[in-house]
Amino acid sequence: MSNPSEPAQVKLISSIFSAEKDLLEEIQSELSKIFGDFDWISPELLFDRTRYYEKEMGWPLHRRLISFSELLSADSLVDAKLKTNRLEQQYLKDRNRRVNIDPGIISAERMVLATGKNYIHRIYLSKGIFADPTLIFQRGSFRPLKWTYPDYSEAGMISYFNEIRERYMNQLKEVRRIG
Repeated sequence: MSNPSEPAQVKLISSIFSAEKDLLEEIQSELSKIFGDFDWISPELLFDRTRYYEKEMGWPLHRRLISFSELLSADSLVDAKLKTNRLEQQYLKDRNRRVNIDPGIISAERMVLATGKNYIHRIYLSKGIFADPTLIFQRGSFRPLKWTYPDYSEAGMISYFNEIRERYMNQLKEVRRIG
């Protein structure tokens, strides 16, 4: 028999992208009001592995990855996705999104994104939100899965997530040392 226990806290991350380059800074500011300070922000990246969002949002799409300083409980992903959905809705223009915000969590073992869309590998959490296991940590690095989006599978992106995970692991050590 397994004995249920609470998992370690996780690191909240987010990908944000928009055709409006200046909007990224504004969204980052709004996200910090909701989730607290950042401890890491990527350089500006192009979101160019798909043109799926072009009709709705325009082209080219500018992207940032961010991670938040405060560690959260593992079950906070649903709440984070609902809050980012509301933020996206605040920035609609003619019913189209101007920004896409994809929150996720990093733990020692994996990186999981939140989504409102079901699919064969996604696990229902609650309130219409699914967990999308995106990367797993094996042999010293994150590794993509067969369903991982192509942009999250790229070596450059994986190196960013490895960097965030290292920061997270150091935070966990500090929490355990103090606690």
